Amino acid sequence: MPRSFTPKVITANALLKGDVVYLTNADTWTRNLSDAVLLTDEADADLRLLQATAQTDVVVGAYLVDMQSGPSGPEPLYFREAFRRKGPSNYAHGKQEQF
Repeated sequence: MPRSFTPKVITANALLKGDVVYLTNADTWTRNLSDAVLLTDEADADLRLLQATAQTDVVVGAYLVDMQSGPSGPEPLYFREAFRRKGPSNYAHGKQEQF
């Protein structure tokens, strides 16, 4: 029996800076997870992922990641994505200064 579809966002790394980015409802990229579109339809998520992976001049490594709806937008279900959202882990700079 196939697993039921769970809400997801599309994430990738910005090509020039390497930052973690998320796809917005307007099909643009943002560095803020709270601005990402939470995809609840599997067909829509698959189509938008294909479109995102085609943006090779903007992002690399686009993929779907499980999320849940939170009070300020999508929230990670798993540690990996919560960790990625904070940015590089070697010392506090960039996004790390916010957390």
